[in-house]
Amino acid sequence: MKKIIILLLSAGLTIACGGILAPVPTPKPEPTITNTATLLPSSTPVTPTLTFTLTPTLVGIKTPTPALDASPTVVVSVTPLALLTPSTPTPTFQLDGFLSVITSLNEFYKAGVCEPSVVRITAQVVDYNGAAYVLLFVRFKSMTAERYGKWTKIDMETIGAGTYFHDLSTAEMREDAYFQTAWIEYQIVATRKTGVEIARTGIYKEKLKMLECVPTATPTSANVKP
Repeated sequence: MKKIIILLLSAGLTIACGGILAPVPTPKPEPTITNTATLLPSSTPVTPTLTFTLTPTLVGIKTPTPALDASPTVVVSVTPLALLTPSTPTPTFQLDGFLSVITSLNEFYKAGVCEPSVVRITAQVVDYNGAAYVLLFVRFKSMTAERYGKWTKIDMETIGAGTYFHDLSTAEMREDAYFQTAWIEYQIVATRKTGVEIARTGIYKEKLKMLECVPTATPTSANVKP
């Protein structure tokens, strides 16, 4: 009996000593499984957030109405190149040594009973101190053919300050009988006393017309029937 008790005590001490000397291992915690949801891509586009800036409205102030532009609209017309013509200066008539030459009429009648039958031609020479003679040359020119009369030379009268004139009638022109309706061509020349020419115009063509004089019978008491 004593042996059994001793054995039990020895075993208990052994167990007690063993429990003190040998540490009991700490159990490891089991891992916790967490289910994380995977986001699927969305087919809806992401719309950016709009930012609005508020503009204060002034009460009592009217918004000015824009004024209409009253400026006229310029329409540019472009002429085709084929229609463009070069700018050619108009040649001036020859008045070498003269300031002006004018006529009182553009047309008059052949010398006779029809009026007007006289035309005044006036010329003003530049060198009126040097001019001693101013000569008028006139001739007929047919209106229907290249036919001319002979030149007639006429001395012009002066009224001073270099101004000369002549009252022309077809009765004083050469070959008056051969022309009934015609152009009167004329030219004016100024010379010194020595005959040196100091001024000359060009020939005036188709500027002065002579018309045929056809008298109209005037009734008298002798040929009037009751």
